[in-house]
Amino acid sequence: YLHSFLTRRSSDLAASDPYQFRNLAERLVAIDNVNVIFGCYMSSTRKAVMPIVEKYNRILFYATLYEGFEFSNNIIYTGAAPNQNSVQLADFMMSMFGGQVYLVGSDYIYPYESNRIMSDLVHQRPGGSVVAQRYVPLNAGPKDFEGIVAEIKELAPDFIFSTVVGDATQHFYNAYADAGLDPKLMPIGSLTTSEVEVAQMGAAVAAGHFTAAPYFASIDSAENHRVLQRFCSRFGDDVRPNACWEAAYFQVHLFANAMRGAGTDSVPVLMPEILGSEFLAPQGRVRVEPANHHTHLYPRIGRVNAMGEFAIVRASRNAVAPDPYLVTHSMGDWTLALETLQE
Repeated sequence: YLHSFLTRRSSDLAASDPYQFRNLAERLVAIDNVNVIFGCYMSSTRKAVMPIVEKYNRILFYATLYEGFEFSNNIIYTGAAPNQNSVQLADFMMSMFGGQVYLVGSDYIYPYESNRIMSDLVHQRPGGSVVAQRYVPLNAGPKDFEGIVAEIKELAPDFIFSTVVGDATQHFYNAYADAGLDPKLMPIGSLTTSEVEVAQMGAAVAAGHFTAAPYFASIDSAENHRVLQRFCSRFGDDVRPNACWEAAYFQVHLFANAMRGAGTDSVPVLMPEILGSEFLAPQGRVRVEPANHHTHLYPRIGRVNAMGEFAIVRASRNAVAPDPYLVTHSMGDWTLALETLQE
């Protein structure tokens, strides 16, 4: 018996409000007797729902990249943990551009924690330092970035690390472009700027900036082409697939395969079928790690090109095991893609 937040009209009341997410999750499990939920986007909403699924012993599939340092027996995490995007982005950006970093993010849990992790990674490198750290409201508009861009021009860091999210992303990148800043000299590196945000701001504004993610729509593989063809035939060319979509896509297949094996959605029977399971996703073959309920993923670095697509400039040949607490994280098997920065 499967539901999601979107299957109820009342779910519209969630409105990115963690309190409402908690209430609606409790209604799903306590009144509707739902055992499996696919949902939440922001970390604040996941943290609001986590006590509910733990209290009632239900399962939450969570598809968003997140800040790590969390484990729940009742959550399956299919988005990237910090050792699958932050570690690689820090290494790449500092290797290519330098160690002086300006941090800017939206004002909620994920950017604060991601910036803390990035700060630690930067300071581990000789000569690395954070020149400033700034936050903007979730609904930030163009004016909110005027002072930030002016400060960036004054401080002249080697690169900017952005965890700005949502519609505010386009305002930040537009302010950067309007100020005449050059991504060849001082690019933005991000974990949260995907194909969706690039489409919003336009290729001319986004070109030259970088994002770390396990998935980009530009991955040249037979499986990705097959899934994208089906995606476009269903949703049209105006809807942009991105890493969160891909994580949501393959987690449903992981669940469906587990249901075939279990024959029931009873959590004590279903969960062992999920843990350790694998699926050939558009990014590559993924696997749910039984030890921490996170997923083995393929870190990649993409640079936006003139067509508004991510050209993959570095990628891991093998899946990187999830290490949400950054205990024994490693770079994985990095390989340079065909396109290089010089090209």
